[in-house]
Amino acid sequence: MEELASRGVDVLRVVYPDLLGIDRGREVLVEALPQAMEHGLAFCRAVYHTTPTGETIPVPGGLDQGLPDMAIFPDLSTVQDLPWEPGVAWCLGDARNPDGSRAGEDPRAVLRDLTAKLGELGLTAIVGPELEYFLLNPDGTRHGDSKGDVYTAGRRGDPDGHLLKALRWTRDLGLGVTMANHEYAGSQFEINLTHSEALDAADRAFRFKAAIKEIARLDGRMATFMARPFDDEGGSGFHVHLSLTGADGRNVFDGPAEPYGLTETARHAIGGLLAHAPAAAALLNPTINSYKRFGPDTLAPWLIDWGLDNRSAMLRVPPERGAGARLEVRLGDASANPYLGTAAVLAAVYLGIRDRIEPPAPLEGYGYDTSRSAVLPMSLGAALDALEADAAFGALLGKELVTSFLAYKRNEVERFERAVTDWEFREYAYHL
Repeated sequence: MEELASRGVDVLRVVYPDLLGIDRGREVLVEALPQAMEHGLAFCRAVYHTTPTGETIPVPGGLDQGLPDMAIFPDLSTVQDLPWEPGVAWCLGDARNPDGSRAGEDPRAVLRDLTAKLGELGLTAIVGPELEYFLLNPDGTRHGDSKGDVYTAGRRGDPDGHLLKALRWTRDLGLGVTMANHEYAGSQFEINLTHSEALDAADRAFRFKAAIKEIARLDGRMATFMARPFDDEGGSGFHVHLSLTGADGRNVFDGPAEPYGLTETARHAIGGLLAHAPAAAALLNPTINSYKRFGPDTLAPWLIDWGLDNRSAMLRVPPERGAGARLEVRLGDASANPYLGTAAVLAAVYLGIRDRIEPPAPLEGYGYDTSRSAVLPMSLGAALDALEADAAFGALLGKELVTSFLAYKRNEVERFERAVTDWEFREYAYHL
């Protein structure tokens, strides 16, 4: 408390992820921080079951139990000053039940458990997140006419200088950003994050998304990590670069004398990611909209395949070897909760290594040929069915998390199927 006060901070914003990865939180006066540290900040547990529009979904343990409490405990090791809010710092929080046990739905705790499982194999996961987003006007239209400015920098694709401000402020937040550019679609941007151990990488990705949305609001704009906001443009990805290190800190994927320069451990990790991809899709592609990003010729996944430096594959092995040997899991989209998406990747990798799953031969040439590989789930409902059916995968994530996630997301599917869309009205109303 004294350290915060000494640098002029009088408010601490404590944030934590819900199931969707939305940042929920509370602003605490520094003088009230000792009480928050001792007792936690009380929140209704049903925040995990609340939709983006504010509706509480009947998930077991929420409405049926009378909307019980949970407590969020500030993690003071994550405190950072907010460069756009003088006198305010923020930190992450961990969710606990009233009896002090960890909350089973806490995405951060789920990922922490997965890193521990890999630790039992003597392995540490190193993750580099890649996130794309669209910068929009408040009414949801594209900001600026930047279509065609593929992989550019400067005012041509970013007339208001949003990217420079976002790059500098996220750097000041200690998020490990390195570089940025206008992306493929109009008004789409990417800011690269460096790699680190899995929990830290997910922490940074979660805070990055929250920061970008806040920075956009300060300029009267809206940033969205929605998978595919426009039907005439591609989508935004959440690519996970993954390597594993052993007890000696060396990269266990690098095998100079082995096929493709990859070790047996790397092959088994690939095998696990392919075998459990349908279940992992539910967490890496968690919305109705996610599956509108998939398809042939999209540079987004469609098939369950892998390739050597091949961006048409679901899982790409970049050309670097040695300390840089890694897998690029291209399955996820930007709407994924960074904690649950990363946990899904680690669960599949753990099972592949544990069960010694050998992958098929790598994809050669341009992908999207269904005669060579199985198709991913093409809807949220199909992915949820795959998650429920994959018992070994679900057990690693925890029964409480999987039960809640399935109930929450199946309600989303039901609500969407009852909703009348703009497309339906345009298609039918005038003539029928």
